[in-house]
Amino acid sequence: MPSSTNILIYLLRHDLRVSDNPILHHLATSKDHGFTHLLPVYVFPAHQIETSGFIRDGSKSPYPEARSQVGSFWRCGPHRAKFIAQSVWNLQESFQGLGSGLCLRAGRFDDVLNGLLKGLTEKQQTIGAVWMTLEDAVEEKRDEKAVSSICSENNIEFKLWQDEKYFVDDRDTELENAHDLPDIFTTYRKTQEPLRERPRPTLPKPSNNSLPPYPSDDVVPVQERPFEMPVTYEELEAALLKPVEDVLDDAPEYPSNATSVHPLKGGELDALQRVNHLIKSCSMSNYKNTRNGLLGVDFSTKLSGYLALGCLTARQVHEEMVKYEDGQGPQYKEIDGFGNGENEGTKAVRFELLWRDYMRLCTRKFGHRLFRAEGFRDDRKPTQWKTAKQPEIAEILKRFLAGTTGMGFIDASQRELLHTGYTSNRARQNVASFLAKHLGIDWRYGAEWYECMLIDYDVSSNWSNWQYVAGVGNDPRGEARIFNPVKQAFDYDKQGEYVKAWVPETRQLEKLENAFQLWTTSKEELQKLGLQENEMVKDPVKRINFSVEGKPKGSRKPFQRRRGRGGGGGPGGGRGGPGGNGHQGNGHAGGGGHPGDYGNHSHYNHEPSSPQTMRSHDNAMGYHGQGYPGYSGQGYQVNGEYRGGYRNGRGRGGGGGGGYRGGRGAYQGGGGGESYPVANGYGYLAMYQMRRTCTTTNPVYHR
Repeated sequence: MPSSTNILIYLLRHDLRVSDNPILHHLATSKDHGFTHLLPVYVFPAHQIETSGFIRDGSKSPYPEARSQVGSFWRCGPHRAKFIAQSVWNLQESFQGLGSGLCLRAGRFDDVLNGLLKGLTEKQQTIGAVWMTLEDAVEEKRDEKAVSSICSENNIEFKLWQDEKYFVDDRDTELENAHDLPDIFTTYRKTQEPLRERPRPTLPKPSNNSLPPYPSDDVVPVQERPFEMPVTYEELEAALLKPVEDVLDDAPEYPSNATSVHPLKGGELDALQRVNHLIKSCSMSNYKNTRNGLLGVDFSTKLSGYLALGCLTARQVHEEMVKYEDGQGPQYKEIDGFGNGENEGTKAVRFELLWRDYMRLCTRKFGHRLFRAEGFRDDRKPTQWKTAKQPEIAEILKRFLAGTTGMGFIDASQRELLHTGYTSNRARQNVASFLAKHLGIDWRYGAEWYECMLIDYDVSSNWSNWQYVAGVGNDPRGEARIFNPVKQAFDYDKQGEYVKAWVPETRQLEKLENAFQLWTTSKEELQKLGLQENEMVKDPVKRINFSVEGKPKGSRKPFQRRRGRGGGGGPGGGRGGPGGNGHQGNGHAGGGGHPGDYGNHSHYNHEPSSPQTMRSHDNAMGYHGQGYPGYSGQGYQVNGEYRGGYRNGRGRGGGGGGGYRGGRGAYQGGGGGESYPVANGYGYLAMYQMRRTCTTTNPVYHR
């Protein structure tokens, strides 16, 4: 290569895509950038991902292990490590398809850049600039500063580009600086509405050979020792997984027949295919109705892992939905609702994309306070959190991580997370509330464990949401928001399929209350099932006195707010069909009621200020009433709202009215619908993904 080269080094982090990429778009379309060659580099950062697996000669790593500060967990566990490997390899193939390439490195950004500059200079190559996309988290800002310093020392241009992967571009938020961001999400959301009109157009994928060429192999220096970079995907995956495969001693075995609801591969290609599938399967249109589901692959979008790594941009999701809504995408013309505009499902997806934006902007505003035990808030007395320094708390934490607390819903979520790297948003809220509110343990143990185990870990979303539920973030209700995991299990796991799938000790229990709290089972049944000595029976971490026939005992004080007079609740669901058959499945629901009116004369007669990702119920803060359909299945009663048995269960009453405590809705629920088996045993978790009809208010399920 002649000495007249002018190489651009592009350091990638969470922008693992070639489409809708501002840097690549500029290079592909600009004629005056002046670079003769492009060297894209992905760095496996040693402080965030354990890199000792790249050492093959037995040498010691020059870096400390990539472990968290509070719980000393691996910062990137096996599930996300594999997802990252898939995403990086797909990115490399995408670059190669464009006539370019991708250089892989391990270490700290400053060390990697120093090594590249030294090696290229020795081969008489000129480095014209180093570019990165800007990020907001503390460690990422530290990396940017380190790279900038090296560039200054070597008289090389350094530029941070605005990464355009967010729903609303930062340049369009009308926030002059981070301190202008409202501390309440609803306030911010209202400044960005209507959401459908906010995103900028996406940028096209560069055409083949439109980028500056990749430097020749004899010019690009090899990875500095002791690391050795793999040349095949299998080698890459093995190197990342080897150090972190065993994340927990005495972990419970993978339950027989349980199946992951996140069987998705990493990478831009799979991300775009996922969006296309969600629209074609009507899952996007039905998102608002199904998002709290626990077992379906398509009940939630599962796009968060792709968004976290930048394999996909929020505005790409928006733009694809617009093609469907406006009748512009011929690939969707056979799908129900094509050309009918925004529906409740696509609207809810945009809402969640804005929530991700907001969490990231909170990270920019609060910086290191994202990781403090006392959280964002400085206007309160610090909570005296329990820690693992106390032996009894260390033992409780061990059981919490392994999913052996005796709280069925919590244990199911923790075991699902441990084995698959995923658990639903509904479950995440309950787990966070259980650790912080019920056990009083430092919430950061939970946030760090999620960082380790989640496929879709995102620094802003994870830490902000844990703060939110722990009562130290920007939830206006703070400590007053507490989830009852037993009631939540009855609400969202009505037949107990989720708990029984992931906690096999509960599979033979007939009563849901026993599955949700094993210690409530009779001595005779425990003896018959051989569970009488199980620690979840003998020594549950927490006992919650919850009656299936009435109001929970010892309930906490209500959130003290001035009460407004609520509007009337909507009527209950219409009458359903004949009774269902035992545990075989939910019956068809009756029709949904109409929303009630908003309440009057209340400080809280508006929509809850927190988004779906961190709120409990629509009626919790006096949102408008909502009628619910009738269901078959296990009957129980909580606060007078539910009744019924296995067959012909009564419908749920209409929702509360507006205001802090709205009036009761009409109690007109019909009998439970006809039930039918949805699968064979527990293996249905992902094998029998149900097809939805887009045009129904409440989704109709078909085999």
